[in-house]
Amino acid sequence: MIKIVLDTNVIVAGLLGQQGASHQLLKLITLQQFVNMVSVPLFLEYESVLKRSHLIEQHGLTLSEIDVLLGVWAKYCQPVRLHYLWRPQLRDPQDEMVLETAVNGMAQGIVTFNVKDFSPAIDRFNLELYTPPQFLNLLRSQT
Repeated sequence: MIKIVLDTNVIVAGLLGQQGASHQLLKLITLQQFVNMVSVPLFLEYESVLKRSHLIEQHGLTLSEIDVLLGVWAKYCQPVRLHYLWRPQLRDPQDEMVLETAVNGMAQGIVTFNVKDFSPAIDRFNLELYTPPQFLNLLRSQT
């Protein structure tokens, strides 16, 4: 099974849009169609971002519903310990924790809308980059 790291922007898009590839990927986490790898800092970022007031207005979940949702995802995600940090590799410091989770967890790829931002480090760490639709198509082709 393919091991990937979902960027926070994919999590947000999946909660805001009920029709898109990001939403489908969030549903597939619990069906174990792939292994979503997370580190403590990355999971805390998921929580922090999803609880921003302007996003709560958009996705309509309460703080306790977000906690339940994250608790369910946590059961299906593979935890990654960060043994090595390679900062700075990327322009955005928030992207560094996604890259470090992928490298430390020996993931095959990162799923993000910010493909351009991750491109400088991908070859160096032998990772694939996917947009949510690309990754969803890859999963469908494997079944």
